[in-house]
Amino acid sequence: MTEPDLGLASQHVTSDKTPVQLLYEYGTKIGSVPSYIMERADGEAHQPLFIFNVTIGDITCSGQGPSKKAAKQEAAMAALKTLELDIENSPLNERIENNGCDAEANDQSNPVGILQELAMQRSWRLPEYIVCSEAGPDHKKEFTVICRLETLAEKGTGSSKKNGRRIAAEKMLEKLQSLSGSTEITWNPKPHVYLENLRNSDLELICLLKRNSLSIPNTDYVQMMLELSQEQGFEVTYFDIGELTVNGQYQCLAELSTVPVTVCHGTGISCSNAHNDAAHNALQYIKIIASSK
Repeated sequence: MTEPDLGLASQHVTSDKTPVQLLYEYGTKIGSVPSYIMERADGEAHQPLFIFNVTIGDITCSGQGPSKKAAKQEAAMAALKTLELDIENSPLNERIENNGCDAEANDQSNPVGILQELAMQRSWRLPEYIVCSEAGPDHKKEFTVICRLETLAEKGTGSSKKNGRRIAAEKMLEKLQSLSGSTEITWNPKPHVYLENLRNSDLELICLLKRNSLSIPNTDYVQMMLELSQEQGFEVTYFDIGELTVNGQYQCLAELSTVPVTVCHGTGISCSNAHNDAAHNALQYIKIIASSK
């Protein structure tokens, strides 16, 4: 059976490749292969309408069409536009190398170029620029752009996407200098700790966690979590919640810098008790993940 015409998606692409193929190549380049999910199928049997979502990195876009294939192409096209990959006017590979920033990244006199060169020199993942909002009338637009570099993120706002990127990159460079403690950037990202990899860890504390009970009274779970996080290479941050529970107890969240990020809730008669309860719940969760097959 012949698929229906792809409509606008196929008309926009002037290269020999479809939006799905182009997005896949980009995803392979940045280490994040796009994932497609069919949200729903509407319409009558003789005139169906399919809606697909595509996720690549932190971006999710939608597309619709009279066939699954057409909907995927529209979703891919929307993602390419969101990533600012102008596939009509320039080769995809050239834009990939500049991470969607075009010749801007080759200009070492501006923060975007400096940041990209720094990432390439340090073998970091290339900076990502995401337009998160567009406001104002046509004659006075204001664009807010997020710059992501490894685990860091900064926002920049400007009268154009290019200005927004520039300001976001400038703030990122300032943050890197702040984290380094000097104008010379010495900051290095910590390696990612994937929850799935804890199953295969044979280090001492994770093995003890798998074997032993977490129901022993008066245990300092905060200290236990600290030692485990140091062994496995992730960080734990506790966030106190200002509002008490309906029973008048303190609340907090324990956030683990794993991939994906793990957040567990805790309550107690004091802040320290709430921290201990959140650490206990986080340890329980890690134990389940590490012990599953």
